[in-house]
Amino acid sequence: MSDELAWRKSSYSGGGSGGDDTCVEIATAAPLAHIRDTKDRHGGLLIVSHGAFQAFLTTLKDQDA
Repeated sequence: MSDELAWRKSSYSGGGSGGDDTCVEIATAAPLAHIRDTKDRHGGLLIVSHGAFQAFLTTLKDQDA
């Protein structure tokens, strides 16, 4: 199933010792968000609801402020 999803890299990807492979990718397929490591695209996936992923992003933004 993960090969059928439209994956996109984080806007914070790149740089560092791993080049463009030091990031995560996300694919959304309502009502879920699929998250994977670009260094191991065929490894495991983290699959969460859109609401849970949005709450995670909001928490990160709040801590960055």
